[in-house]
Amino acid sequence: MTNPDQRILHSLERDPSRFLDVWLGEQAASGTMRRDLISEAELRTQSQAFLSALIAALRSGVPFEGGSNHPAWSGVRAQLEDLSRQRAQRGFSFSEVATFVFSFKQPLFSALRESTDGGTELAEASWEANVLLDRLGLYTIEVYQRSRENIIERQRQEMLELSTPVVKVWDGVVALPLIGTLDSERTQIVMETLLQRIVETGSTIAIIDITGVPTVDTLVAQHLLRTVAAAQLMGADCIISGIRPQIAQTIVHLGIDLSGVTTKANLADAIQIAMERTGMRVERQAPGRTP
Repeated sequence: MTNPDQRILHSLERDPSRFLDVWLGEQAASGTMRRDLISEAELRTQSQAFLSALIAALRSGVPFEGGSNHPAWSGVRAQLEDLSRQRAQRGFSFSEVATFVFSFKQPLFSALRESTDGGTELAEASWEANVLLDRLGLYTIEVYQRSRENIIERQRQEMLELSTPVVKVWDGVVALPLIGTLDSERTQIVMETLLQRIVETGSTIAIIDITGVPTVDTLVAQHLLRTVAAAQLMGADCIISGIRPQIAQTIVHLGIDLSGVTTKANLADAIQIAMERTGMRVERQAPGRTP
């Protein structure tokens, strides 16, 4: 066997069970082994599956370099993709995921020394093994990074949705308390959430409370006005509450026209106005008196 890939294959096929045990030992001895996130049984199953897929790919004779997308290597890619996604979801770090592949090097180099005559043959096979495992390790990290980015993006979207709760205050009245900075993306979510709740509840009044919005500039005001306009197109009047003195001064200074929108200093006043418009009235009851 003069082909380096075939030397690697021969080394792995000599005693796969022994090789697997040595490799598992390398993973267990590494400083990145997370016994709190993965059991020994699961690690053995994953390692066995990867070893079997790698042996099958090497038997095909298709080199990984230039043929990584070849069907012969699909099993290896699938094993690394599944492993990377699972570990990304569980909270493994980059180094902890990469160790799965890179810990394969020492057992493989030892197996090559036992199955070759040394010298040039060992050097060529070792270099080929090093290049192969480096590429497989980088592929694993790339999949892991994409998986982490997808998780972070999904969590960000969930946080945006959670940060825009629309509360039904009374029949025909909904309130949207805003907390934090408004940008174009969040405004779009706010608008969609508010309009959906207006339709679901059949509300005719929507209160947008900006008490938790730290600053109001021209851009934030434009976002608010777009949301108000969208709600009005759905047949709901809007009341903006939480207009603090500083925000009122800023709005006047920026020349922002809110004359067509009812504004109140706090949410309680806005709810009172909303109830009056819907024909409701709240009366204080004397202590001890029952209806």
